[in-house]
Amino acid sequence: MKCLICKADGMIETTSTYFAQLGNCYVIIENVPCRKCVQCGEAVYPASVMERIDEILEKVRNIASKIFIMDYAKAA
Repeated sequence: MKCLICKADGMIETTSTYFAQLGNCYVIIENVPCRKCVQCGEAVYPASVMERIDEILEKVRNIASKIFIMDYAKAA
């Protein structure tokens, strides 16, 4: 798979930290499975992971106030 940003070959399976802003709340999800470019570091998340992130963000929207940090593996 080629990187969508820099077009380099060499995407590796790893984990990343996902950041989102929900109104006045910042959400940080650690250890999210992804493919990351070895050249520029761009992370690409599979559709199944993005669906789960959307579910997590919807739950967080109802309970978080300012900053919310969680581990993907524990939430998935």
